[in-house]
Amino acid sequence: MTSTVTSAVPSETTPELGPRFALSARTPDSAITPNAEFRRWFTAQRRSKRYDVRRIPFSELDGWHFQDDTGDLVHRSGRFFSVEGLHVRTSWNGRESSWTQPIINQPEIGILGIVVKEFDGVLHCLMQAKMEPGNLDTVQLSPTVQATRSNYTGVHGGSAVRYLEYFVPPRRSSRGLFDSLQSEQGAWFLRKRNRNMVVEAVGEVPGHEDFVWLTLGQLYGLLHEDNVLNMDARTVLSLIPSFVGGGPPLHSTREVLSRLTEVKARRELVQRSIPLADVSHWRRTDDKIAHELGHHFTLLAAEIRATNREVTHWSQPLLAPAEQGLAAFLVRRVAGVPHLLAHARSEAGVLNVAELAPTVHCQPGHARSLPAEDRPRYLDLVLGAPRDRILFDSVQSEEGGRFHHATNRYQLVEVGDEFPLDVPEEFIWVTEEQLGGLLRHGNYVNIEARTLIAALRATGAVRGDLAR
Repeated sequence: MTSTVTSAVPSETTPELGPRFALSARTPDSAITPNAEFRRWFTAQRRSKRYDVRRIPFSELDGWHFQDDTGDLVHRSGRFFSVEGLHVRTSWNGRESSWTQPIINQPEIGILGIVVKEFDGVLHCLMQAKMEPGNLDTVQLSPTVQATRSNYTGVHGGSAVRYLEYFVPPRRSSRGLFDSLQSEQGAWFLRKRNRNMVVEAVGEVPGHEDFVWLTLGQLYGLLHEDNVLNMDARTVLSLIPSFVGGGPPLHSTREVLSRLTEVKARRELVQRSIPLADVSHWRRTDDKIAHELGHHFTLLAAEIRATNREVTHWSQPLLAPAEQGLAAFLVRRVAGVPHLLAHARSEAGVLNVAELAPTVHCQPGHARSLPAEDRPRYLDLVLGAPRDRILFDSVQSEEGGRFHHATNRYQLVEVGDEFPLDVPEEFIWVTEEQLGGLLRHGNYVNIEARTLIAALRATGAVRGDLAR
């Protein structure tokens, strides 16, 4: 896969972006990378680009140590990330809760970016076959660039990040299309954000054997398969509007933002960093940090050997969830327009109290063990949905660079006119177009919702009717 593009569309004559991406979404195959050729290439990547991940005791971590005074797990460079403690107190509608937990603190902002380019009048995305230590299926498709600040500034001492020049100044070979800071998993990260970018290349783009050009339609097809598009690819794809038009929303965007602001103003979320050693109900042994009841997640240590990374041998902590998660939007047509039931959701490490999230997001095994009043609203409806009401259903891996075998089952579940439009105040009906508009800004739409926005577009592209 070493194709080179030699023609550019001058920026002053570039047509409106929406129709250009809509055409790409309606192109399920490509003469540049035919689907059959992609399959051969991707299978070869998974066979040849292997890595070995071996669990080790914390004492064998190279460059990592527990601080004597706090018990925090840190890197000797002071960079990358640390595992610390967090005390959380929440209050909403008269119900209060508080707890402590470990959390990953990675304050630096990385780059997640896709280069796009026209081939034969159709926009294609430059995707990378990338391995991560926590991936379930070895290699997954990632954005063109997926790099922390420590990575692309060379703190790890490895090789340079390929195609980085398209995303950092002076950026003479590209023009920006979409650019916003977006959050990551608030239950596991403390106020974590990455810069999500889509840029259009100008001039030639050198090829490389680990990269491939695919249309949006091809990527949407792959999103229906388990564990092919990685989390970072999905969040960047969510920025790209791939359908033209739509219909009137039930609520104006001003009303949506007002509802979210109302929740932020009335809901109390107090976060206080504490030493990891002071976290209650979590136990540290020689090779893991785990909740005493086995809930939530476990922190472990791993040694990794890889073949196509900037660094080929390293060790690090990884977070392993206790079970597969469930993230689902309820979808209802209002005057013929598909609407998603968004939840203004708070999580332990969220930056600004709450973000718009899927209708349901939880670890279902643990959630079903809770008293009825504490279970996520609408969970039983999602779990009991008949097959003909499920518009999208796939299992997708979360970020393999920090999490070990972390997956969510992502679903879009259609409800009929019998489902009420009047919903509890922390929920609101929104359209895909409204969420897409909010994604031009940071910290409105959480990362699980962004995967499902891409899924809704993929469903529309495949079925031809849902999101048009």
